[in-house]
Amino acid sequence: MASTYLTRTTGTPTLGTKCTVSFWWKNSEGKPSGGSDRVIFGTETTADCYIYLRNTGELGLYQASTGSFDFRTSRLMSDCSAWYHICFTFDSTLTTSADRIKIYINGVRETAFNASTTMSQGATIRLNEASKVINIGGGFNQNMNGLLSHINFIDGTAYDASAFGSTDSDTGEWSINTSPSVTYGNNGFFILKDGNSVTDQSPNTNNFTVGAGTLTKSEDCPSNVFATWNSLDSYFTQAVFTNGNATVQTPNASEAYCTSTLGMSSGKYYMEVEIYDGSNRDNIGIVDSPATANNGSNNLYQKPKGYSYRGGTSYAGVWNNDTKLSGTFSAYGGSAGDKVMIAVDLDNSKLYFGYNGTWQNSGDPTSGSTGTGAISITPASDLSNGCYFFAVGDEVTSDDTTYRGNFGNGYFGSTQISSAGTNASGNGIFEYNVPTGYTALSTKGLNL
Repeated sequence: MASTYLTRTTGTPTLGTKCTVSFWWKNSEGKPSGGSDRVIFGTETTADCYIYLRNTGELGLYQASTGSFDFRTSRLMSDCSAWYHICFTFDSTLTTSADRIKIYINGVRETAFNASTTMSQGATIRLNEASKVINIGGGFNQNMNGLLSHINFIDGTAYDASAFGSTDSDTGEWSINTSPSVTYGNNGFFILKDGNSVTDQSPNTNNFTVGAGTLTKSEDCPSNVFATWNSLDSYFTQAVFTNGNATVQTPNASEAYCTSTLGMSSGKYYMEVEIYDGSNRDNIGIVDSPATANNGSNNLYQKPKGYSYRGGTSYAGVWNNDTKLSGTFSAYGGSAGDKVMIAVDLDNSKLYFGYNGTWQNSGDPTSGSTGTGAISITPASDLSNGCYFFAVGDEVTSDDTTYRGNFGNGYFGSTQISSAGTNASGNGIFEYNVPTGYTALSTKGLNL
């Protein structure tokens, strides 16, 4: 969460001229808004040393004063749907100045920079000085928006990225090494290994504390990436995304919608959406494309391949292509705390909506091709892009709505679900029972 950060004070280092920082990071913001940088990992001193997401979207590394350095990648770190592995290797003892700081992203050393001023030979890295306050996730009034996992700090040794990850021989993807074989040194630590524990998992006891906010466990992790709302959706530039992009507040100046970061082309998927402060015409459902304009015919319920569970006294029901579909679908009302369930069966081209634990129109998502109580949808194979996305939107320009999506993390916003329903897939945690054969929309779910 954007208001949360971790902190601890360093001890005497093993060797102040060598260290390694490795972590997995999911950027929820894309390019930071409001012109502010976002600190990911750094010291809280007047002579700062920190790793940050620059307000232009570059990954940055900076140290002030004696032994200063300044790096900014040419590439922009704006993908909100993926986890990045970031590794910084420091060794100021080296003769070759270009090798004193190495930056690896997903196992590949970066060579293209918009700034690349390295440190002087023999300089001390302030991340590894004695009695420095180390903050992770912010603490400088520049808190990051995103998720972090498997944070390793190595005191006294300069490791490259291969100590913390490797290329999967089947997929070619960079994969996490959950138990790296490294020597941590006096100030070294390993936190956020499995869940939200700030207890050091290295041989040391360099535990962190929560400096502010609430540290929330996420099922979304480097080995199983979950869908979220897409903060890079091409029209919703004014929307406010929080809780790792699981929550979106639609802007009251727009009549549009927002899609999920992952799409669905086959299989069966389930999710839940809580309406936190609904208007009287909320839209929740699926669509085949992101919003691209505010043109009066760009809301979810108006799209030819959009299917919306729509609120409002006069509009309640399921709509497609600006037409209310037949069948009995009760209004969910748009009241705070209401929870809408969505089950998408792309093997049979069926869609089901539920409301506060009850499937509407006496629907049975396990009925297969029979489609008891279902909405029949266009097969994904007939769509121009071959897939659907979960989507939410607001059609009243004088009001806004906050949608708290539970894509499987077990939270609505920052509130944990009251009691988990059953889920035979074992993928994701939901408030209500997941229909047999359905799973969360995640990289694991896409491959079940």
